[in-house]
Amino acid sequence: METSSTLTYREHIETLKDDLDFEEQGDSIYLHHEDDEARLLWAFHRPSGSHPDQVGDPNTTVAIMAFNHSRLGAYDRFTRLNPDVISDPDLRRHIRNRSRMLFRALVDNDFTELLAVLEFAPVFMDQACDQMINGRIWNENYASPVRASAFLELAKEHLNDKLIEGVSRRLKPLSAHNYDEAKELLNDLAAQVQKLHQAIKRHYVDEFEQWMKREKLHPLQSIVLQKQIDVLKEPS
Repeated sequence: METSSTLTYREHIETLKDDLDFEEQGDSIYLHHEDDEARLLWAFHRPSGSHPDQVGDPNTTVAIMAFNHSRLGAYDRFTRLNPDVISDPDLRRHIRNRSRMLFRALVDNDFTELLAVLEFAPVFMDQACDQMINGRIWNENYASPVRASAFLELAKEHLNDKLIEGVSRRLKPLSAHNYDEAKELLNDLAAQVQKLHQAIKRHYVDEFEQWMKREKLHPLQSIVLQKQIDVLKEPS
């Protein structure tokens, strides 16, 4: 049941809603209010999403509300979050739905921000792996082979065939490559071979060998590509 003070805060926020400077007024009154319930209500009602400062509120209930109603990007949101929420499994449950949505977007991008988030808060690796395996691919922002390898290294305790397949699906497919593009990609892979996870190298070996079977290449072209493919086959 709501307290009378909560009703007072809520009613006051309602009276401010029609003002052009509603958010500015609300921030000045409620952003650092001494009453936790006042800050909690403002995290919910603030029109442009909770204030970045509120995500790190010392009260974990306020911080959770602010995290869930924030419009910050994933990295900013996780790094600003009250660390008690990150470290406590019971508190993390209250941001699970929102963090799942954030990881859904992170794995559907180039992995730069994904890696930054996981390096900061590895406790969320289970959600990252879940989305990597089960999440749909919406965008064409493919992961780079090096970043995909870095993710697999971070996720080594979770590594299985499904996770490797999920990562591989987020690498740019070779189907549209012409010879020059394929050669350029292979040159890049060979130059970075020491940074590539074994699973990523196997993926590209298989992809390129299948691609070469489909393409009608001049024998000399096949020889050039095969030399680079063989570099990927060498043990690390």
